[in-house]
Amino acid sequence: MNIHEHQAKQILKKYGAVVPEGVFALNVEELVEKAKILKTKKYVLKAQIHAGGRGKAGGVKILSSIEELSSAANELFGKILVTHQTGPEGREVKRLYVEESSNIDKEFYLSCLVDRASSKIAFISSDQGGMDIEEVASSKPEKIITTKIDIKDEISDSDCEKVIKVFNLNEKVQKQAILLIKSIYKMFISTDANMVEVNPLILTKEEKIVCLDAKINFDSNALFRHPEIVELRDLNEEDPAEIEASKYDLSYIKLDGNIGCMVNGAGLAMATMDIIKIYGEEPANFLDVGGGASKEKVSAALKIILSDKNVKGILINIFGGIMRCDILAQGVVDAAKEIDISVPLVVRLAGTNFKKGKEILDKSGLKLISAENLDDAAKKIVEAIK
Repeated sequence: MNIHEHQAKQILKKYGAVVPEGVFALNVEELVEKAKILKTKKYVLKAQIHAGGRGKAGGVKILSSIEELSSAANELFGKILVTHQTGPEGREVKRLYVEESSNIDKEFYLSCLVDRASSKIAFISSDQGGMDIEEVASSKPEKIITTKIDIKDEISDSDCEKVIKVFNLNEKVQKQAILLIKSIYKMFISTDANMVEVNPLILTKEEKIVCLDAKINFDSNALFRHPEIVELRDLNEEDPAEIEASKYDLSYIKLDGNIGCMVNGAGLAMATMDIIKIYGEEPANFLDVGGGASKEKVSAALKIILSDKNVKGILINIFGGIMRCDILAQGVVDAAKEIDISVPLVVRLAGTNFKKGKEILDKSGLKLISAENLDDAAKKIVEAIK
């Protein structure tokens, strides 16, 4: 689960990191009124969306007065920001954040994430922070340092020193940077975070280490332990179909293709998507209904797939183990009674109660195409949408 910059900064501050003072609001009038408490000569106005690249897209503005802030906020609020992470459709700005300006001397990059390959926590650091970190990663990979840390309650001073070595700080500032790494590590472990990114992390001309921007992503599977983090969720920043899928505990991710997929098991889902691509088409989604799906869950899954206007055909691929094929079939039939399935539907059933499942589908009167195996199913759905 992602959160906004202003929320991430408050969490980092709680664990001891230094962040600029700032306020957020859901409308311009509230923002301007709140901004009056800030002690600054210049105001930094930031659009709050779940995407990077806001600066280049015009979503960050530096302003010299409350009047300028009000004018810029009116211009930015409700605007569609298009960045390299939003896609061409962009994101509407529905909340704004303004903070005190900082006297920047140097900009660094710092992030922390779970490295699943090594079962460690990886800190990534660079002395080339700022908006163009992606370009640095591509053209100057030697400028980006990765330090892998064994997972434990605390991070040692020596590991912290490895992370910040690339920053080339003096002794006074090093102490601040070590405290920052320790605070980020503690926050990361305590909140079940997947990723923390501070870009840029800055050294001010007053020799203070400050998190000028922040992004945090949390492990969705651990949110039941953190109700205070769940409260930070902004549904406006999420795909409506993915929100609906989460209500039924469905693993759904919208993609850009035209063949909808309903599969049980993540591995089988990935294989199904791969074979669709082999036959020259693109999957419209990843959707895993899970091992013990009910009729209601299957029906909801089919409705979610059909809510995507790009879907020209659907491939259902079920290998019944815990998931019974007759339950899947009845769910498809129930969904068809409520919505019009006007696109080709290919079904491949195998495993537990697959004969009952086929019988239910055969008697349903639905126009569907049966397949003997996954290869056959992929061929048939690709042919059906031509």
